[in-house]
Amino acid sequence: MRLRNKRHSRILFITIVSLVACILLVNTTWAADLILPSFHIGVEKGGDPGDVSVLLQIAFLLTVLTLAPAILILMTSFTRLAVVFTFLRQAVGTQQTPSNQIIAGLALFMTFFIMMPVWQKINNNALQPYLNEEISQGDAFKAAINPVRKFMFRQTREKDLSLFVNMAKMDKPKNREDIPTSILIPAFVISELKTAFIIGFVLYVPFLVIDMVVASVLLSMGMMMLPPIMVSLPFKLMLFVLVDGWNLIVGSLVKSFIGG
Repeated sequence: MRLRNKRHSRILFITIVSLVACILLVNTTWAADLILPSFHIGVEKGGDPGDVSVLLQIAFLLTVLTLAPAILILMTSFTRLAVVFTFLRQAVGTQQTPSNQIIAGLALFMTFFIMMPVWQKINNNALQPYLNEEISQGDAFKAAINPVRKFMFRQTREKDLSLFVNMAKMDKPKNREDIPTSILIPAFVISELKTAFIIGFVLYVPFLVIDMVVASVLLSMGMMMLPPIMVSLPFKLMLFVLVDGWNLIVGSLVKSFIGG
């Protein structure tokens, strides 16, 4: 209580001193010669069409930066990785270990590793030529989206594509180029979710067997008040460590994207 009162008194003292200093600064004779910057926000008539173009480009850039997390999650391998790691934690039964921050960080850096060939193509075919003023902005966007579309097409099921094509009520596409990106992205996401759920089911099976065996043994011994998770958790951790689980899971996930 005393520390809190001292802290409040210190904050109040600093506030009063600052206020007095500001008042003295304004009342000094040289304060009149002090130039203070002004700032205002408004909408004015533009005399040059180029000014409007620059403003639109800035607004577009801010929009892209706002949507960058969603683009990273929904158009890359991040979705499958994060869901599988979450299933793995629940299957082992370690509650919040590893934490959400560790899972998200591991999935993020694995996404960088898996998507590196795609981003290299974007850099070589779109970003660098655009920075060197060799291609226009529209050509750079087309060159940048093509590698990402190829990656998503390799991981997307035709059934999911046909679902969104039918819901969009568009004509049957003749090839992949006729499928717009707005249809490809949701189809890719639900395909990734299905794949992640399949992998999660496979991960659950061995740990579920251990839980059932431990529960049966405890029931046969009459230890019904003892939670089975307290006994099965060390066995599940030992099994996961002995088979080098992280190496197997991470290696299998990376191969599923490279070979897909």
